[in-house]
Amino acid sequence: MTIKTFDIASQTLINKAAELGVETGIERLKAQQPQCGFGQLGSCCRMCYMGPCRIDPFSNGNGASKGVCGASVDTIVCRNLLREEVGGAASHVGHARHVVLAFKKMLEGKAPGYKITGRDKLMEVAGGLGIAIAGKADTEIALEVVNKALEDITRQDGEPMNWIKLRAPKKEVEMWGKLGLLVSNAHNEIEEAMHRTSMGNDADPTNLLLACLRMGIVDGYAGLSMATDFQDIMFGVPRVRSIEANMGVLEKNKVNIAMHGHNPVLSEKILEWAGRLESETKDVGAEGINVVGVCCTGNELTMRHNVPMAAHNMQSELILLTGAVDAMVVDIQCIWPSITKISQCCNTKIITTEASVKIPGASHVSFEAEHADEQAKKIVRMAIEAFKGREESDIAIPEEKSTALAGFSVEAIIDVLKKVDSSDPLKTVIDNIVSGNIYGVVGFAGCPSIKMRDTSMTDTMVKELLKKNVLIVTTGCTAHICAQADLMNPDAVDKYCGDGLKTVLKALGEAAGLSAPLPPVWHMGSCVDNARIATLLGALADKLDLKVSQLPVAGSAPELVQEKAMSIGTWLLALGLLVHIAPSPRILGSPVAAKVLTEDLEGITGGRAYVELDPIKAAEGLISHIAQKRTALAI
Repeated sequence: MTIKTFDIASQTLINKAAELGVETGIERLKAQQPQCGFGQLGSCCRMCYMGPCRIDPFSNGNGASKGVCGASVDTIVCRNLLREEVGGAASHVGHARHVVLAFKKMLEGKAPGYKITGRDKLMEVAGGLGIAIAGKADTEIALEVVNKALEDITRQDGEPMNWIKLRAPKKEVEMWGKLGLLVSNAHNEIEEAMHRTSMGNDADPTNLLLACLRMGIVDGYAGLSMATDFQDIMFGVPRVRSIEANMGVLEKNKVNIAMHGHNPVLSEKILEWAGRLESETKDVGAEGINVVGVCCTGNELTMRHNVPMAAHNMQSELILLTGAVDAMVVDIQCIWPSITKISQCCNTKIITTEASVKIPGASHVSFEAEHADEQAKKIVRMAIEAFKGREESDIAIPEEKSTALAGFSVEAIIDVLKKVDSSDPLKTVIDNIVSGNIYGVVGFAGCPSIKMRDTSMTDTMVKELLKKNVLIVTTGCTAHICAQADLMNPDAVDKYCGDGLKTVLKALGEAAGLSAPLPPVWHMGSCVDNARIATLLGALADKLDLKVSQLPVAGSAPELVQEKAMSIGTWLLALGLLVHIAPSPRILGSPVAAKVLTEDLEGITGGRAYVELDPIKAAEGLISHIAQKRTALAI
């Protein structure tokens, strides 16, 4: 029996999987029930081989209260949390380092397939880093910027990271200095966190939680901000553009290449060579090549090149079941090992490209910046060849397809605001927040979760907030969700927004020269582009001489999946934001961790975690928080 609980496109392919006897994440989740309660509470310790030790905080003294080594449940939970943070921060710092090194190779002439596309961004970053520009060639300036970036993973002098000085709000930097939260070397922090959480080291829950905040700051600046800045310099600053979303963007008569992952160093080259080799598709009976984006690579490509956003992370299995994806090319992060098994039923070529991300059953083409053109050409030709294996009877592309406006970088937003007030662009936003036309702003980030997609958690929360004139900004796979739900379409303004927000968006759309309002949900990019949200909030806070924690804003990871979302969320807590999370992070086994993160932290950084699994109640909680901030500002 089929139970229809997901969006139409996803459900169509879930039904097809059931008919074919193909297992997806939905069945695997059911097979895991009930999931481990100790794991969900964070109270299982496997740091040494005297364990694993499991503490039941609800046993009223009848069960084990400490691990074999004597670690309390608070210590166990906080150590586990810090290791989650390390996993998240390492993902983003590794991403940033990869882009920086590819950029360096380009400057040295070792990666001739790349170039500086965002010169204005280069100059802005160089100026912010204190690099002298006059009389220097662009490549000389760029190399100095690279060296400043590499300093942030090598320096041993204890000075704050360059990217903290460049991107963090002034009042928050001062606060972090007083709290001992300023970090100097991203790799040192990751190393120390792994060391301190191994058996026989740090057992102080409070000290471990402070380390979590430091790890969030590492992620925010040596990961997110650095990656975003270098990607903009290398590939261009995103601008607002009309795009298409959902699995209906696949084309039956073309070679469909699905780019999945996060790193545009790969996807930009695949897109380029897809265009250059399109004529070769005639030899296999195709009418061209259609490159589509899955997960965050979809965001990177759509906001710079109008590439369709075909599927979010939870749909990365399902899109293969269309039978129309000839090749799925992956790089790093969020790649489900199950895709190779499903691909065997759907004649899809899975191509891995990173030495650290190999999957049994996939073809591997090692992708390095030095040989990018040669390897991209090879990958595209593999996709063209795979088209010949298509089975016409297996093609089942869902019809669902939506349009959206994407590419709201900070620069793009400022450009729109300048058309209203060229001398003081932020004044328009501030005036409308003061008047209540924009009641507040909430940023949505993270992944879609199989556990919560059947509740439409993200979409429902967004719609509730829009009714109350709350502007939404979004990144990552929540952006895919919003695009598929038509929430990034100008038509959504009249359909979902309160009167005040309608007025603002219509005025901005008119000022921007559009024949329609700006959408009520602004697409700010991939998951590393959460840096853009923080940069915008920092600019507002600095202009108003306020701390970020005083602004009527909040963040939400409404369908928590990844460790990356935990480290991003902790960075936002350090900045002073209320961060809504669902489902609960694995901290409830520790009374100390739960109290510090949901209550006490507000008196330290101004931020706190807020857990609520019901989408309506979650939206109400965010609105209540915004109301409190408005009252404190007397607006």
